[in-house]
Amino acid sequence: MDGATDTDLPGFSASTRLLVIAPHPDDETLATGVLLQQALAAGGEVRILLLTAGDNNPWPQRVLERRWHIGAADRNRWARRRAAELQQALAVLGVPSTALQTLGWPDLGVADLLLQATTKSVGAVRDAIDRFAPNLLVVPSLHDRHPDHGAAHVLVRLALAGHPAPPALLVYLVHGDAGDRRALAMPATAAQLAGKRAALQAHRSQMTLSGKRLRRLAERDETYYEPDAPTPATLPWRPPGALRRWLHLDLVNPAISRRWAWPDAPLRHDADGTLRLQLAAATLAAPCFARLSLDLRSPWIFDHWGWCQILADEPTSTAGIAPLDRPS
Repeated sequence: MDGATDTDLPGFSASTRLLVIAPHPDDETLATGVLLQQALAAGGEVRILLLTAGDNNPWPQRVLERRWHIGAADRNRWARRRAAELQQALAVLGVPSTALQTLGWPDLGVADLLLQATTKSVGAVRDAIDRFAPNLLVVPSLHDRHPDHGAAHVLVRLALAGHPAPPALLVYLVHGDAGDRRALAMPATAAQLAGKRAALQAHRSQMTLSGKRLRRLAERDETYYEPDAPTPATLPWRPPGALRRWLHLDLVNPAISRRWAWPDAPLRHDADGTLRLQLAAATLAAPCFARLSLDLRSPWIFDHWGWCQILADEPTSTAGIAPLDRPS
């Protein structure tokens, strides 16, 4: 993973209250297996908030169950299998089963929940944070290319908006490139690395087709990042013209959730090709996140553009723009 490395991670003690946000079973091990062990070894308390059951995982299921069609009952059975694997992995890491809280959201559906049921989904995350009262919160990176991971970051940031005593926040990256962001390293002992490897092996369903890739991810040093500062309302994307009829621009912040078809988005095209999002005064609430997505069916699940955090630019009228906090 690219990026400068430092060792400025907070120390753990008996007063540590660590909350890990895991979109799927196995993210807790891949991203934070060493972190969890170190917090517990220091006498701290940990909690894992699992967003989905990881049930929308058809290719390993087809291989292991020797079936092609995957229906609702099959997905439920797969979810139970992954839940059992997760409990085994947590036991290896020394995490008590009572430290796991599950929301049961649709696998590959976190972004839809964020955008179509914003108040409910943000409220569920805020409630979990308030109940545990962590002093360290570890979440997926906004730049993670898995759509559930990027959306999980946005959910947490919205849940923390206006919080009277927000915890320290670190982010992790499983799918994607950190670029030149400064990484905070988590040194591990040989025993902790062995524990992480054993916990990963407990996720046997995921090792079936992706064992080599997952082992490679688990062997790298655990690294964490501070959340990026918001950028001006300059969008980082340059989508090709041939795709623009299928593109949507999403915007979400503590005040609103909205979607535009690309031709209708409130954009200003500068002479140098820069795209600037022009927002009405009602959209100035922070933090504010935008996503560019493609409305085409594809076997490729990862985001090409994903999310960015922005600041508002020049206000414009938003007359006729429908809110997103409902099914479209």
